[in-house]
Amino acid sequence: MAEEEKTCCCADGVKHKHRDKDGREYKCLISRLNRIEGQVRGVRKMVEDDRYCVDILTQVSAIQSALNAFNKELLAQHIKSCVVEDIRAGHDEVVDELVCTLQKVMK
Repeated sequence: MAEEEKTCCCADGVKHKHRDKDGREYKCLISRLNRIEGQVRGVRKMVEDDRYCVDILTQVSAIQSALNAFNKELLAQHIKSCVVEDIRAGHDEVVDELVCTLQKVMK
């Protein structure tokens, strides 16, 4: 794994993961977020334009699906990089963190 992709724990105890701004992972996540942001702005416009409730709810459901897709992508990347890296380094507590994260995401 490339050095620039590794996680690190900074002095303030906050974990970071460097993502190459030109890399596929970064571009994929940002692209998904941009689409979601556009969808949310669209729903706001629908509310401002007094659109029918069912139409708005349908769009909100689409946003939730898009957020779920984002979570799946980010989670897969996290497991393949951060979790694997920590386990290889002997930090097995990352499994507990992953289980806790899955419980939060799947509620």
